[in-house]
Amino acid sequence: MIHSRRTRPRPEEDPIRTLRFGVNYTPRHGWFHSWYDFDPGRAREDLAQIAGLGLDHVRVFHLWPLLQPNRTHIRTSAVDQLVQLVDLAGEAGLDVLVDGVQGHLSSFDFYPEWTRSWHHRNVFTDPDALTAQADLLRTLGRALTGRPHLIGLQLGNELNNLVEHNPVTPAEVDHYLDTLLAAARDGLGAHGLVTHSAYDAAWYGDDHPFTPEASARKGDLTTVHPWVFSGDCARRYGPRSPQVRHLAEYGTELAKAYATDPARPVWVQETGAPEPHIPAADAPEFARATVRNAAECAGLWGVTWWCSHDVDRALADFPELEYTLGLFDATGRPKPIAEALAEAVAEPHTVQPRDTALVLDCTPGTRSVSGPGGEYFEAWMRMRAEDGVRPAVVLAERAEDEGYLAARGIKEVVRLS
Repeated sequence: MIHSRRTRPRPEEDPIRTLRFGVNYTPRHGWFHSWYDFDPGRAREDLAQIAGLGLDHVRVFHLWPLLQPNRTHIRTSAVDQLVQLVDLAGEAGLDVLVDGVQGHLSSFDFYPEWTRSWHHRNVFTDPDALTAQADLLRTLGRALTGRPHLIGLQLGNELNNLVEHNPVTPAEVDHYLDTLLAAARDGLGAHGLVTHSAYDAAWYGDDHPFTPEASARKGDLTTVHPWVFSGDCARRYGPRSPQVRHLAEYGTELAKAYATDPARPVWVQETGAPEPHIPAADAPEFARATVRNAAECAGLWGVTWWCSHDVDRALADFPELEYTLGLFDATGRPKPIAEALAEAVAEPHTVQPRDTALVLDCTPGTRSVSGPGGEYFEAWMRMRAEDGVRPAVVLAERAEDEGYLAARGIKEVVRLS
């Protein structure tokens, strides 16, 4: 059976007060191309299906070229569409995080023409491009501020996917994020979270310009996207392996280690069951295990599944896994994984103590030790799956900081032999 929506905090309350469960909203009709002919009725149907699973929020995405087709022109009608979608979600009883600059979605990149071809601008480093993105986020924030069901405004979806065509250094990334986060906060005011997101290369890629420190120290909380295909995790260890079923938990603990504030929340903002990495028969138990294991982590803001609806096979050229990631199929029918997720989020969840930490000595250029296949990753998973320990992660430079360890409840540190 599908459960009714969970009790959640009222809009005027702190959105980090309680554990949250939601889904990344992918429109059933037309995918994100549906923004070209936005249909409120169809959106209302999709959102009602999501709310019927007992979820409390959605993450939503507009397309950058439609919002800002010219560097100095932001389309009011497109902004109004986005606000209308936020309001429709609120009517369904769902809170909303809005991602601003898309950017990248499901293997496709969406650049406005003023950044491409004869007008090519590096979206991270070109001063005019940076100003334009800041203007867009400021405009979105002002349009959304005060919306009672708004969680907040995120800079965009996995912006680090764009580095292949926009070379950038870590210092330039820091400037980019600082500028856009300030613009989003300026537009939104005090009403909601301001965040950013990156895919797993930020945590596991030795020389990736988006760094763990940027993810864990900029914005109001840390977002992680622990995908089972990153580092070939599911293929390397198997779809039913502890490494796969504890991956979101591990990503949460890894993110906490890089934060300077021991109390900084972590949001598992994307995780899902992509075929063939997770066969359909294994997907329900994967969902249950992912939610249960992550929910044991202290400081978890919530878990947001990717995604709500399968991509319709009438749309061409998507990677195969994108056609199978939804909780609902392309006709709107709930899949077995939807039932499993609904059951898992409705369960009581209790944070478990982590008084033992495994020390991560991650010098520059060695981030891959903490990714699937890496020495640190495998040692952490052995402790978790074989030794019955729920390990925290602590960076080597903090391993003897008694005040810091006490703040995290860590009583023992273990080093790799």
